[in-house]
Amino acid sequence: MTQAVAGRSGVAHLEVKPADSGMRLDRWLRAQFPGVGFAHAQKLIRSGQIRVDGGRARAEMRLAAGQSVRVPPLGPVAAVHRPPPAPGPGDEALIRSLVIHEDDRVIVLNKPPGLATQGGSKVGAHVDRLLGALQGGAAERPRLVHRLDRETSGVLLVARDRAAAGALARSLKSRLARKIYWALVRGVPGNEAGRISTFLGPDAAKRGEAQRVLEQGEPGAVHAVSRFMLVDRAGTRLAWLRLEPETGRKHQLRVHMAHIGHPIIGDRRYFRVQNWELPGGLEDRLYLHARRIVVPHPSRGVLDVTATTPAHMARAFDLLGFDERQSGADEPVELQAHG
Repeated sequence: MTQAVAGRSGVAHLEVKPADSGMRLDRWLRAQFPGVGFAHAQKLIRSGQIRVDGGRARAEMRLAAGQSVRVPPLGPVAAVHRPPPAPGPGDEALIRSLVIHEDDRVIVLNKPPGLATQGGSKVGAHVDRLLGALQGGAAERPRLVHRLDRETSGVLLVARDRAAAGALARSLKSRLARKIYWALVRGVPGNEAGRISTFLGPDAAKRGEAQRVLEQGEPGAVHAVSRFMLVDRAGTRLAWLRLEPETGRKHQLRVHMAHIGHPIIGDRRYFRVQNWELPGGLEDRLYLHARRIVVPHPSRGVLDVTATTPAHMARAFDLLGFDERQSGADEPVELQAHG
């Protein structure tokens, strides 16, 4: 928690706390002042209005404990970030029921469908709000490493400290990790396995709108790569796929499957097939599950965790005669950066 506050007038000098050591300046600024947008934070730093120990700094500068950050008047967005409210009755029981792995550096949850990862407009309960119930006597509050869409279930990484969060985030960003998803999709791909490579536009997803596939070189276009493998099929109407994203763009798997003509069942944003009816017995819910993650542990060895399927997906598998053991998702895997 900072010791000084930037108000509507005057300049504040905020001390970097030990828990924030190693954090990028731009991310630290937005953590302290949630109302400051990405572009605004970058402009403040580039123009020299944000200074570290009296000198100009770059957005990617890593802060150290004890440094002083000069913050100019920020007006109505200047409310300093405050810790989430203390866990309420039932919060600890709920979040504890989701824990599928726990050690001194990392917690892994099996997030149920319908529970948001983080807060937002019209979002009440969410994972991030509940994490305080897992802090115990530790100095730092657990923090999310990545996100899952609200209706996507499965493996969700949580770090017990900032250093662990940084190590895990770097592994995910460098693609030195394996993320395996299961999905039920409309139709059956012509090939039993394939690679999808497109460019996506991040801006629409950040605004809560549908993501678009862009051409290389278009403003804001970022590369996104996913792999798929056919596990089983229900005639020609529906297929069970194993998906592996090589990059981590928002809505990536959902957009990619819709792009190749096999949208994920229950995806209300990207399923745009006319005159297609949900097979009898299946629930009108998203059939996308983060089954497994394999990533270097921030302290030692490899973290390899699998999440059981949610109830609605398990019922669908039973109805369709699919056997989870045939997916190959639980076989040993080796970690190597994707080419």
